[in-house]
Amino acid sequence: MKTVVSALLALTAMIVGSLLTGVSPVSLAGLLNGNFDGNTALVIASSRIPRTFSLLLAGAGLAVSGSIMQMLARNRFVEPSTAGTSDSASLGMLVVMMFFPSLPVFGKMLVAGLFALGGTALFLAILERIPMRSALLVPLVGIMLGGVISAVATFFAYRFDLMQSLGAWSNGDFSMVLKGRYELLWLAVVVTVIAYVTAARFTIAGLGETIARNVGLNYRTVVTLGLAIVSLVTASVVVTVGMIPFVGLVVPNIVSMFAGDNLRRTLPWIAFSGAALVLFCDLAGRLIVFPYEIPIGTMMGVIGSGFFLYLLLGKRFHGA
Repeated sequence: MKTVVSALLALTAMIVGSLLTGVSPVSLAGLLNGNFDGNTALVIASSRIPRTFSLLLAGAGLAVSGSIMQMLARNRFVEPSTAGTSDSASLGMLVVMMFFPSLPVFGKMLVAGLFALGGTALFLAILERIPMRSALLVPLVGIMLGGVISAVATFFAYRFDLMQSLGAWSNGDFSMVLKGRYELLWLAVVVTVIAYVTAARFTIAGLGETIARNVGLNYRTVVTLGLAIVSLVTASVVVTVGMIPFVGLVVPNIVSMFAGDNLRRTLPWIAFSGAALVLFCDLAGRLIVFPYEIPIGTMMGVIGSGFFLYLLLGKRFHGA
């Protein structure tokens, strides 16, 4: 109980800090009393609150997606940015900008989601054809696949003069989030609920196809559902703020160290911790070089790569 209270207090403090931090000054007393002038109220309603919500939603969704991918691939090093999923979603956005630039935002997200689904399915199909001798081979395959997809996207972006747009999708940044431009991320709440309801199936599927079939589970259906959840969340984040690496790698591994691998029990903590981590990194990025910002993609890249090395080299390695 004390742990839950402490976690909630820490998240609340970061939420308040996110609402207060920015070039336009907002006082804590004014925030608590609701006593603002017109300009400050506009900044809070149109920018600070949407940004904070988007941070929480994106972090929770990516963390849950990472845990599902790790179950399906049966490997601790897998998440959307190490399986080609995020790169595939970015390629989908590029295709939309090349051929259907006037498509509504929801339509762009669906196209990006289809590309993410295809990229992730290709990743899993490649894994089925490679003899697994080391847990490190799985993320290596994903990183190589992501590199190939990224190279294809870069080639077409250069040919169609869309390098700037591709760069925006490749590095997550919440500085441009405004009211009316982040609502797609509420999709993460829906798929998180679906993931929680079906958590037992994902846990069983993570034991392997043979065991899943022996207990009467439709393994292919569960895999398809998992891929759909991961693809939609990844696409919604890429379309809204760009790629945010390693959230789905760091959070599920930390939670599993303390709470095990039963998704029904750990999924709420995974979603909570993912939201808190992304919010913390964004807040730190705003404060380190204030009044400028370090993009969230850069912050998570530093933290996530360091944690990746810890998993590779640390004594608590549990890769497969």
